[in-house]
Amino acid sequence: MIRKLFSIMVLLALMPGGISCGKNPQGWKSVVVEGDGVEVAGESGLSRDEELQMVHEHNRVRADVGVGPVAWSPALARHARQWADHLAAGDCQMRHRPRTGEWAGSYGENLFTGTAGYYGVVDAVRAWESEKRIYHGEPISSANFRQVGHYTQMVWRNTGEIGCAKVQCQGRIIIVCNYDPPGNVLGQNPY
Repeated sequence: MIRKLFSIMVLLALMPGGISCGKNPQGWKSVVVEGDGVEVAGESGLSRDEELQMVHEHNRVRADVGVGPVAWSPALARHARQWADHLAAGDCQMRHRPRTGEWAGSYGENLFTGTAGYYGVVDAVRAWESEKRIYHGEPISSANFRQVGHYTQMVWRNTGEIGCAKVQCQGRIIIVCNYDPPGNVLGQNPY
């Protein structure tokens, strides 16, 4: 049986006593509900559960080294989605935003790619976290940045917000996470 997927734009407001639907007053959240009833956050490409997993997993890693939690930023998620879409529209190769020019980034950034349907957001965080085994608390330098920079960005003590996005490209997923304020300042320790 061929199942036609469709999307419906639903406007939800969490009001005292329940959920209301209607026009988009201030504070309402826009979500997309797929034909099978799965909620998908339209701007990030992540479901609400995936957004929560990203925050939870980041905060788990941060708690291990005694730094405060991060919160989800829809603005950072939109920023991450722009770059993920740009990568997918090109050759699907992993490249960080440049420091200058039209696509310049002013936030910290982590990237992940893996086979679609096999890897997910938790795998991305765990891949970045795996660099912890080779990080020994030294200040960030040009010598260690490439080996531990994903992990140290996740645990940078001053970072307060994250926003991530996911797109599919050539049978893979691309996950981009942005961090504000950015970390990995040369000569400084993350925590």
